[in-house]
Amino acid sequence: MNLLEHYHTTRQYSEELCSLLQTEDYVPQPVAFVSPPKWHLAHTTWFFEQFILTKHLPDYKVFDEDFCFLFNSYYNNVGDRTFRAERGAITRPTVQQVYEYRRYVDMHMELALQLKDDEIHELAELGINHEQQHQELLLTDIKYILGCNPTFPVYNEDIEWENQENKTEAGFTPINEGVYEIGFNDEGFSYDNEHGRHKVYLHNYEIANTLVTNAEYMEFMESNGYEDFNYWLDEGWVWVTENQVKAPLYWHRINGKWMHFTLSGLQEINPDAILTHINFYEAAAFAEWKGMRLPTEFEWEAVAQKLNWGQRWEWTNSAYLPYPGFTKPEGAVGEYNGKFMINQMVLRGKSCATSPKHGRATYRNFFHPDERWQFNGIRLVK
Repeated sequence: MNLLEHYHTTRQYSEELCSLLQTEDYVPQPVAFVSPPKWHLAHTTWFFEQFILTKHLPDYKVFDEDFCFLFNSYYNNVGDRTFRAERGAITRPTVQQVYEYRRYVDMHMELALQLKDDEIHELAELGINHEQQHQELLLTDIKYILGCNPTFPVYNEDIEWENQENKTEAGFTPINEGVYEIGFNDEGFSYDNEHGRHKVYLHNYEIANTLVTNAEYMEFMESNGYEDFNYWLDEGWVWVTENQVKAPLYWHRINGKWMHFTLSGLQEINPDAILTHINFYEAAAFAEWKGMRLPTEFEWEAVAQKLNWGQRWEWTNSAYLPYPGFTKPEGAVGEYNGKFMINQMVLRGKSCATSPKHGRATYRNFFHPDERWQFNGIRLVK
């Protein structure tokens, strides 16, 4: 697949994800960390317009002068932007106008990608991967938006992600102590936060072959795991008590049964399915209750080829920090990863919601430790 085909395939997939929505679903923003689907469609389009078309396509005219302000996410180098928590207030432009914006930019991107310019092609590849990231956010944000609806509407009755079970035999794989190389060293695309391949020394450890299931987590809950401060990091205990958390996100106790909201609607929880929608605090508390711990991101990467990964983002016990020699590119593109290297934890692998061909063993996802609306889970180490 050439770059233009990759571009169009990616752009079409974003719109396929939204094709199951009603117009009213495109706009709500129930919490600050969730963005409306309409905003995702516009922001990913703005990315190509801002970083490629306005700078590299001669005589290009922006679709709408207001869109840079409305759909810039966090790029201070580009200029002012709306507050993240106010994206749901952007009722205009309309959904139809956003789709017109996408057509306009796609038409001009076809022209830009015909130019023999390495910088354009590199930026286009970044933009494609950026849109793939937003495709996963689209799905998780859609789930959160619909999950706030008391009627628990169905997005797609054919999605059975929450019923996925482990396909690997339970147990632990022992890993010998030694020096391991970490970081991207392959062909193809990678983000700058994966660069700086370096050596780390790891002590002996054993890593679980499978991810924690709903049944295992229910045992933690039934053992008063959410009520015993001894299992929790101090910040985690504050989060639990202030928010009165008793279960993973989307879990509801109805008529004596644990149910959960899924993209297929409200369903009874499958005990054998892989746990999801828990944050770092919950993952660390569960590991403490089990007398184990979470792997570091280096322990995870060193053994990735032996693991069956890809169904859930896996919390690690590693803070999101730069690798040796990391430098931010100049300008707005340099804001993509580097400035977020504080107060966030690394997740490894990918999830059921990750876009096709957007995962690799060196991929470093990152979220604040209290966030749990992504399809994340737990793998233990001892």
